[in-house]
Amino acid sequence: MAEMSFSDDLIDGENYSLRVGERLRMVRRQKRMSLQEVEAESNHEFKASVLGAYERGERAISVPRLSRLAHFYEVPVGQLLPRGDGINEDSGAALDRQVTIDLDRLSRVPGAEAAVLGRFLTMIQGQRREFNGSSLTIRREDLRTIACILDTALEEVDSRLDELGVRLGV
Repeated sequence: MAEMSFSDDLIDGENYSLRVGERLRMVRRQKRMSLQEVEAESNHEFKASVLGAYERGERAISVPRLSRLAHFYEVPVGQLLPRGDGINEDSGAALDRQVTIDLDRLSRVPGAEAAVLGRFLTMIQGQRREFNGSSLTIRREDLRTIACILDTALEEVDSRLDELGVRLGV
């Protein structure tokens, strides 16, 4: 097996820009803002077209600009960066995507399963100190627990959340 280098697909600049872009989009969506709203509310500091290019990974964002965007979103800079570096991470497809749950919808789903899931997500919010209240993006390490709560296979968590009507679209 060949030794991994920094030019490998897992950590190359293009892939990292895509991963940063995914994080930028996720945080913006958690704030329930459109690209145009960010532009307007930032007094045009962050143009919708440029922010969209960052989110698509078509354009790299500088560290000072990333810091200003984090300040605008009122989140730590680390929230805008991908978790891990892609090395030695579980490469299962079920863990390589983001799942965002609509907490408002979940609170209206009847049954013990939804209640247990709600308590688990409330615990995660407390640990992360994320209290935007309306949605929560699940980290890969929490997906296994959610699969257990929902009594489903890891690969089927998305469809089970869709059945409950609580997963936000990607």
